[in-house]
Amino acid sequence: MSADHPRYMISVAAELVGMHPQTLRIYEQKGLVRPKRTAGNTRLYSDSDLDRLRLIQRLTSELGLNLAGVEHVLRLEDELRRMHARLDRMEREMREAVA
Repeated sequence: MSADHPRYMISVAAELVGMHPQTLRIYEQKGLVRPKRTAGNTRLYSDSDLDRLRLIQRLTSELGLNLAGVEHVLRLEDELRRMHARLDRMEREMREAVA
């Protein structure tokens, strides 16, 4: 299973990352994390979501960032990830074109 596969209900996810379930709800409301939903509207968090929650926790507790700062850092990280994927794709296409 991939790291993006939703598998943890909010209570389990909160326990795994050491946060209160309400904190996870607030982070979702602010758009910092986007858990998948079941047909019955139950939140399901993936391993990637848990990694993101741990990063948020480090940014707020260790670096003292507020949620606006966290949002900015996460947006930059997401953009960096997209740019890496784009660069990898372009390099692959160039290799295929030369071959």
